[in-house]
Formats: sequence, structure tokens, C-alpha cells
Amino acid sequence: MSLFKTSGVIIKSADYKENDKLLWIYTEELGKITAIAKGAKKNKSRLFSVTSPLCYSDYVVFKGKNLFNLQEGKIINSFKGLMSNLDKLTYASYVCELIDIGLEDGEIDKNLYIEFIKTLYLLNTDAIDYELLIRSFELKLLKATGYGINLETCSICKRKIRTSKYINLQSYGGICENCNKDHSIHISKEAYAALKFLNKIDASRIYMMKLSGDIKKQIEKINLYFISTNYSRKPKSLEMLNYIKE
Repeated sequence: MSLFKTSGVIIKSADYKENDKLLWIYTEELGKITAIAKGAKKNKSRLFSVTSPLCYSDYVVFKGKNLFNLQEGKIINSFKGLMSNLDKLTYASYVCELIDIGLEDGEIDKNLYIEFIKTLYLLNTDAIDYELLIRSFELKLLKATGYGINLETCSICKRKIRTSKYINLQSYGGICENCNKDHSIHISKEAYAALKFLNKIDASRIYMMKLSGDIKKQIEKINLYFISTNYSRKPKSLEMLNYIKE
């Protein structure tokens, strides 16, 4: 029996049989895995605290016939601040759902994993615009999974561009003034600049950005189009996100 040690976050869980839990864990070393935690529903179980939603822990697992089996865990951060705030919890749940629908089991991307963990830590603070943080993570996920948006050159003729008023939905990028605008969505130059900035900067620098509600909506519309088009399903958490923004 081979044991694997890896850090990870519980992105989803479900009750299994009388006392067990079925866990979906996004890990650093194994990518997204599905694991069974035997006896984890019992309050006295040593696995009880490390199998809570959003729990970030060091885990020890072994591979069974179909699923991983969780042997032990040590909490790194339980993100209690997220669990006690509805807005933060909703954003964190959305980020977890993006990982769930955007990645295949066993798909390893350590850079994306770092961005995921960083996003949860930043959500756990009060020093950043959560909406922009989420938009930044969406862009990083799209890029990591092969659907990144090209904002540096025209997505049709490949000429270098500084700005654009259109995003082509088929070629995933901005369009120069000379190219055909079919299959494109209009965007203001201010929104294009903000999208370009979000696409490049580290998430910890988002505090520098101050955007109007209209620009945020333009960026959200573009990101969600590519997410809904390219992943297995539309994130269910979007309904709650829209509700808390009203």
C-alpha cells in the first residue's frame, strides 16, 4: 500500500453510509482527488475536524481500488473567518466549485494550486475587493486550463495591440481596428485595460484597483461566458453570488 502525503483543501463533501464521508479534495501533489474518510461523521473521530468544508490541511491518503482513502490529516487553516461570513463563504464556495468543474481528477498544476490557496487567504481578510479577486482567479483558471484570454495581440491577425473595444468569443482575445468584429462582444477601453491588468497581476495587488460597477459587470460578463462555454457545467454558486450582490 503506497501512502501519499500532500496538502489540500476540501472543496466538496457528502455523507457516505452511516458514519463515513465522501470528500473531493484539491491537493498540491495529486491534483483533484475523491477520497473516502471512514468514520469521519463521528464527533470523536480523529478525521472529524480535518474533513470540514474549506479545511486546508496536510493529508495522508492511500489509493484504493476506485477511491483514495484518507488516513490522517493536520489542519493548516480551517478558514473560520470564511465560514462565519455569508459573503466570504459564498465567494469561497464559488472558487471551490470552479476547481471542481474546471479540472479533471488527477490534473496537477502547482501554480494554479498556489493561486487557489492565495485566493482563500485573501478572502479571509478585509483588505481587498472580493469581486475583483474572484475575477482574477477566473482568469487564472481559464489560462491554466487552456482557455486563456489574449489581450496583448489581435486574436485574429496577431498584430500587437494596446487596447480594443471588442473581445472575440471564438478566438479568445482582443481585436484590432482592422479585423472583422463578428462573434465579438463590445467592451469599453476602460474595461479592457482593467481586464488586461487583472490578467497579469498577482492577486495580492488587487487592492490597488478601484473600478466602477459598470466596468466590473463588463469583465464579469466576459469571464462567465468563457467559463460557461468551456467547462462541464455552469457554476451553481453563481445564483447565490448574484443574490448577495443585489
